[in-house]
Amino acid sequence: MQQSAVPELAHTHTRPIHWLATATAVAGVVALSSVLQPHAATAAQAAGPETKHAPAALTPPDPARVDFPLQCGPVKAIVVKKASGDLDGDGSPETVAVVHCDSPMGTPPDGVYVLTPAKDTATPRLVATLVDPKDSITVSDLAIRDGAVNADLLGYSSDDVPRCCPDVKDSAKWQWKNGSFVRSTPAGAHSV
Repeated sequence: MQQSAVPELAHTHTRPIHWLATATAVAGVVALSSVLQPHAATAAQAAGPETKHAPAALTPPDPARVDFPLQCGPVKAIVVKKASGDLDGDGSPETVAVVHCDSPMGTPPDGVYVLTPAKDTATPRLVATLVDPKDSITVSDLAIRDGAVNADLLGYSSDDVPRCCPDVKDSAKWQWKNGSFVRSTPAGAHSV
């Protein structure tokens, strides 16, 4: 076995002073990095003469600000589902709200309403009724896809069916065409 030409180095053995020196150096780097921070990042660029300002993001109408056309007696109308999106292609979002009376018993029928922002007031305008509560329908799912309102509707095949247990399921789709919402039934719609 050949001996090493280099003698055993004393500094290769760690001592508490080495750990203290390392900790001090790390603390110094952390302190220095907290002092020398880059400027805060912003998404906006400095405005120049060629800069065009994009319109501010529009907020969809809030259904909590609307008095819906429901006769609820001593209970209040509540919004149980909502979805927002641009339905008429004007660049401004509309909100579709599913609303029913806050009944303590049974399954109250839903109304489906389309709201649009009002130009001169904070109160949204109710512009369309897609499902009237008089039709005794409950909405189980609501979504806006590709500028259309899609909903799964639960109903009753006759007046003899208890109001707790809908026995008919239907899918509906509404699209804005020629100044009004036109209903169609998407492929795959079925009854229970």
